[in-house]
Amino acid sequence: MSLPAYELFAVRYATRGARRPAHFLGGDPHDVPMPMDYYVWAARSPERTVVIDTGFTAETGARRKRDYLRHPADGLAALGIAADSIRDVVITHFHYDHVGGYRSFPNAQFHVQDDEMRFATGRHMCHARFSHSFEVADIEGMIRLVYSGRVTFHNGDAELAPGISLHRIGGHTAGMQCVRVHTQRGWVVVASDTSHYYEHFETARCFPTVFDVGATIEGYDRLRALAETPGHIVPGHDPLVMKRYPPARENLRDIAVRLDVAPAIIPDAVG
Repeated sequence: MSLPAYELFAVRYATRGARRPAHFLGGDPHDVPMPMDYYVWAARSPERTVVIDTGFTAETGARRKRDYLRHPADGLAALGIAADSIRDVVITHFHYDHVGGYRSFPNAQFHVQDDEMRFATGRHMCHARFSHSFEVADIEGMIRLVYSGRVTFHNGDAELAPGISLHRIGGHTAGMQCVRVHTQRGWVVVASDTSHYYEHFETARCFPTVFDVGATIEGYDRLRALAETPGHIVPGHDPLVMKRYPPARENLRDIAVRLDVAPAIIPDAVG
């Protein structure tokens, strides 16, 4: 049986100014601007639509001094995707900018890794070094969803649906996962924060917020193994995603891009 070819979108909902030293473990000698964008993703076929991550709220953005451009659900709506119609949401990890918009998906089942729930509710959260990227209200909300039967746990790799699979990589958090999607151009990997920027996996460097440096670095090899080519890997926060891929529609330029078509610039394999 042939696999469905999903349309795959990245939806930009927030941004912030930053500089290069803030994005690399150990800093960087080039103290120049390096902004960060925030995305959610959606894979759509005639049979189903799966949303990957849910973003954060305007209130959280204001408190954390992020430039909030639009509610993630509004960005999805511009693509014709109604949040209340979604039946499956993948949460790549529980950091505030990936799980904080869960309330917008009242009819969804949430797919998470066992290790991520253990991490977000366990002993490591006693340390600000790990806990600062989590919002207690978001974690409480996910626990409530567990008790209402709306969380599906995965222990490692899993097939969510034909043409969509989940792959635990760890590193950034204990239960970090990426999502592999079959598209018209082959297998595309939504890396999320397994690689924040193209430069991280291309040069084998780490983002400073990291639980396991070794797992992060080895995870880059896993991304390359899962993707058709390095040009099929989509990092989690890189503004270059909006430049390399075409807009979903002309009126959605700088809002949503198509990841199921070839990028204008294909990154080289490095490392």
